[in-house]
Amino acid sequence: MAEGMLAEVLEKLEALPEESKAKLSEEVLSATSDKLWVPNPGPQIDAYYNQADEMFYGGQAGGGKTDLIIGLALNEHKKSLILRRTNKEAEKLPERVEDIVGHSDGLNRSTGTWKMGDKIIDMGGCQLEADKQKRKGIPHDLKAFDEVSDFSESQYTFICAWNRSADPDQRCRVVATGNPPTTAEGYWVIKRWAAWLDPTHPNPAEDGELRWYTTSEEGKDVEVDGRGPHVINGEEVIARSRTFIRARLSDNPDLAATNYDAVLASLPERERLAYRDGRFDASMQDALGQAIPTQWIRLAQTRWEGGKPEGIPMCAMGVDMSGGGKDPMIIAKRFDGWFAPMEEYPAKNFDQKKLSQQAAGHIITERRDKALVVIDLGGGYGSGTYEHLTDNDVEVFGYKGSEKATMRSKDSNIPFGNQRSAAIWMMREALDPSQPGGSTIALPDDPELVADLTAPTYQIINNTIKIETKEKVCERLGRSTDKGDAVCMAWFQGAKDSNSALEWIDQKRTRNIKRGQSPKVLTGRHRRM
Repeated sequence: MAEGMLAEVLEKLEALPEESKAKLSEEVLSATSDKLWVPNPGPQIDAYYNQADEMFYGGQAGGGKTDLIIGLALNEHKKSLILRRTNKEAEKLPERVEDIVGHSDGLNRSTGTWKMGDKIIDMGGCQLEADKQKRKGIPHDLKAFDEVSDFSESQYTFICAWNRSADPDQRCRVVATGNPPTTAEGYWVIKRWAAWLDPTHPNPAEDGELRWYTTSEEGKDVEVDGRGPHVINGEEVIARSRTFIRARLSDNPDLAATNYDAVLASLPERERLAYRDGRFDASMQDALGQAIPTQWIRLAQTRWEGGKPEGIPMCAMGVDMSGGGKDPMIIAKRFDGWFAPMEEYPAKNFDQKKLSQQAAGHIITERRDKALVVIDLGGGYGSGTYEHLTDNDVEVFGYKGSEKATMRSKDSNIPFGNQRSAAIWMMREALDPSQPGGSTIALPDDPELVADLTAPTYQIINNTIKIETKEKVCERLGRSTDKGDAVCMAWFQGAKDSNSALEWIDQKRTRNIKRGQSPKVLTGRHRRM
């Protein structure tokens, strides 16, 4: 229901004679006597009755998001789980339930479990990444995540795996609520509900529209046509429906008539865009000590155009290796300052006994113009591929993030703690729009790449720039930052501008002549005009 319509309805109700108001109130109470909670007209009632298996009810602060979850647990479900990210925030959940039902009978405050007749509502936090294991194997017909952007994607997907019921007549669903994410940790939310939240999505969805999703053979979340069954990996699978409904403060009469909107309007710009306006397209809030500012990455994306620049050779390839687990091999191809869309090779497609050889084959296939290959040797996963490439006369730089770096920062001439710190900081310097002539870096529009590049933080300790370790970043995000790492590696080594690129190619040609190989002819397409 639009804001104007709701205001009109409330105005008409207020104008009714007192006798009519009393009669209407009795009729409403009678019609909803079996309900402990009733949704407000507008988006909240739309969300309450929506048939999606997985729903995100989000947007403006004060839209009644927490109450929707509690209302569903009280009225529609037998066994519910309601989570907040931190334990302290979770302590507020029983208080709100008590406000709604008017008592605390059946509440076990030590466990956060509330029993009301045949209903069970489990409430708690998921403060640490590992806390998701505490929810393993425990079924709930309602899994609810309040302020979902505070959770990691792996926490969300792991806990949702036990959204089920032994009662065939009991509906099962997942409900997420929250405001737009303001940090890299929450950016996965926009990716998961991209059809509703990403303005660049090729097939945008309307609020409340059902879309169907399952997991592809590569282990990725993909949209499909209808519930199915769909054949994946030779097996029939049923897809789950997903939707998004925008929450608005104006549709919540409990707060719309207060000065809460004025409070939100006084927030700093980014928080105001997220909480008051519910803007999912607003820039993320930079974390304290964030190594690469979000706005610089956004500007680099605006400079990107499809198709590699005419006359510019491939200068370097950053390769973040697959370790044979679930993480794919990512290849970032760089043409001077222009980066091609990431090449992704799923881990499941590699034969573990031939991983090094197969990875080398993919790299050679993607390589052009004798580009330098910068390959991650951390963890030892890339060592075999490195050897295969050098055996095939491919020039390779072995990148070891933890090893000492010899270069210094351009702006302050401060040394780096290791190669990882140098690689990320050099990307920061290259993206800086205030440098003479501005930045020439052009990055593809990839939400996951944005989240990866904005995730690491830095400190200056003993006059040395030290970037947060990859292990700590991955622990915070609940996933690996493969795309961001590949891009930074591709910039870390190799030619950096048109003149050096041409000089680098000429040097390659000279080396090839000395080796008795045919020289590479430098045609006009290799040169920037």
